[in-house]
Amino acid sequence: MPKIRLTVAYNQPPDSEAFFKHYNEVHAGLARAIPGLELFEWSTVVATATGEPPRYALLAELTFASMEAFGAGLGSPEGKAAAADVGVFAVNGADMFIGELADS
Repeated sequence: MPKIRLTVAYNQPPDSEAFFKHYNEVHAGLARAIPGLELFEWSTVVATATGEPPRYALLAELTFASMEAFGAGLGSPEGKAAAADVGVFAVNGADMFIGELADS
């Protein structure tokens, strides 16, 4: 059974200072509280390979043991709280991708 990774790519915010402050002080804690979460990592986007300004400000990756664990985690009160919080600070939106991790 493959592990599942949710990748969230946050668009550039109008106020990056407020965005990163909220992410660090509020949202990351909400994400870490999601039941079944095996790994949570995030990174600030600093450049693109083409030299164009980055479309995204931040990439977050949340890894779960299975699709069932992913569904249960996101459907939990903690998962719903984290999802609801995205609209609070990510006013320019975010793209979300669900992927199966390949065996290495």
